[in-house]
Amino acid sequence: MNWKIKKFNELNIEEIYKILALRNEVFIVEQECPYLDCDDKDLNSYHLFSKENGEIVSYLRILEKGVSYDEISIGRVAVKKSYRGKGISRKMMQNAIEFIENNLSEDTIKIQPQAYLLDFYSSLGFKAVSEEYLEDNIPHIDMIYKK
Repeated sequence: MNWKIKKFNELNIEEIYKILALRNEVFIVEQECPYLDCDDKDLNSYHLFSKENGEIVSYLRILEKGVSYDEISIGRVAVKKSYRGKGISRKMMQNAIEFIENNLSEDTIKIQPQAYLLDFYSSLGFKAVSEEYLEDNIPHIDMIYKK
């Protein structure tokens, strides 16, 4: 898997298009959740993604402190449907955590995952810090990682 991490202004036009296409495919079409994906937060984020055969197959964004929360955060975690079940999400999250700790010198990360992923994120060191709640009619939970 070919991993890349870039600030928004380092992404080329094709990468931006393919990232937005994957996010739309997963979050809007597959999850049947109409929402405005282009929220201006991409401009102040790092974009971690993997490519295979020229196709972006996984993606997440790392948001700087103050963009969404007081803590640095990870969001828009997505893997193309045909690539799921291969450990890509785990490797991608490990890469993100390592980048945040080693390159951004941060030891606290906030995420807001869908509640059904609680065990997955707990296995990476995240701890639930909220009760389950609905966002866009999908159960979510707030979680924090501390090194």
